Amino acid sequence: MRLRNIQLENFRNHRSLAFAPEEGITVLFGPNGSGKTSVLEAVHFCALTKSLLGSPESECVRFTDEYFLLSSTFESTRGSGLEVRVSFGKERGKQISLNRNEVRPFSAHVGTIPCITFSPPETAIVSGSPGERRRFIDNAASQSDRRYLEELLDYRRVLQQRNALLQQLDSPSASNGEMLDLWSENLADLAAAITLRRIDFLRNLSHYFEPLQESLADGGSHSVVYRSSFGTIEEGLSRDDLRRRFLKRLMDTRRQEMMRGQTMSGPHRDDLLFISNGKEIKKYGSQGQQRAFLISLKLALFRYFSERLPESPICLFDDMFSELDQHRTAQIFRILEKCGQTIVTTTDGGLGPDYTAVDVTSLPGYTEG
Repeated sequence: MRLRNIQLENFRNHRSLAFAPEEGITVLFGPNGSGKTSVLEAVHFCALTKSLLGSPESECVRFTDEYFLLSSTFESTRGSGLEVRVSFGKERGKQISLNRNEVRPFSAHVGTIPCITFSPPETAIVSGSPGERRRFIDNAASQSDRRYLEELLDYRRVLQQRNALLQQLDSPSASNGEMLDLWSENLADLAAAITLRRIDFLRNLSHYFEPLQESLADGGSHSVVYRSSFGTIEEGLSRDDLRRRFLKRLMDTRRQEMMRGQTMSGPHRDDLLFISNGKEIKKYGSQGQQRAFLISLKLALFRYFSERLPESPICLFDDMFSELDQHRTAQIFRILEKCGQTIVTTTDGGLGPDYTAVDVTSLPGYTEG
C-alpha cells in the first residue's frame, strides 16, 4: 500500500495543503509549528479513521472554520486505487467514504490501509500506565485480525453493561443475580478469547522484535511479557478452560465488585512488561533506551504485518530521531529502506542519504498559521 496524494482543507493550521510523498522514504521537514505533524495526522485519519494524537475531531478543525475535509488517494500492491475522504462538521459529525461509498461502522475500515505510527506521545507505551500498553496491543492486533477487533468491541460493550449492573446492585437477589450471571458468562467467554489472541499476537511479534532490539541496543536480551490480571496462563490452555477460570474469578470476587461497582479482572486490567537484559525498561531504562525499545516494536510490527496482510503497511514516524544518537539513527534508516513507503518528520532535512527531503513550507497551498 502507498499514499499517492492527500489534500487537506481547514485541517489544524492548514487552510489548503497538498502532499504527494515518494514511494520510499520521504523526510518532511520544517520549523516547529509549521504543521508537519498535522500532515501525518491527516494520513492517519484516512488510514485508521482517527487522530494520530488521539485528539477529538472538533480540535482538528482550523480555527474559525466549521469543518475539515481530507481527500486522499492510495494505491494497493495490485495497482488498484482507493479514494478515501474523511470529513467532520460541527453539526453533522464525522463521515468517511471509500471509493465514494460511505463507511459504516468506522471500524469496518480498519485494516484496509494498514499503518504503522510513531509519535513522541507514544513513548508513554513504554513509560506510562498499563492503559497505554493495552491500547498499543489492541490497535496493532485489530489491524491484522478482524476477529480480534470484533471480539474486543463486544467485550467493551458487555463490560460496560456488567459494570452498569454492578453499580445498581446492593445485594445479589434472585432476579438481578441471574442477570449478572448472564453478563458474567458472556464476559468470561470474550475475555478468554481476547487474552489468548493477545498472547498469540505477542508470541509471533517477538520473532521480529527481539533481533531488531538486539541490533539497536548492541546486544543483550529483550522481550515482551504478557501479564494477566487473572494470573499465570499456561501455554496451550484452551479457550474453554480459560473461560471457566475467568468465570470462577468473577464469581469469587462478586461481592467486592458490587461494592466497587466495577469488574476487577479481565483484559481491561492486563499489562505488558517490557524487559531488557532482565530488567523492566520502564523503571531502569533511559529515555533514549525507552524510545529505541518502542521503535523496535514499531519496526517489528511492519515486518509482522508485511508477512500476514495482503498489503504492506505505510509508516508514519513523527519526530522519531530526537534523543537518539547518530549511530542508532543510521541503523534505523537502513531498516527503513526496506519498509516500503515511509514518511518521517523532523526539523532538519539533512539526516542522511537515500531519501527524498521535502520542506513542508514549500508544499502547494501552504500558508503561515
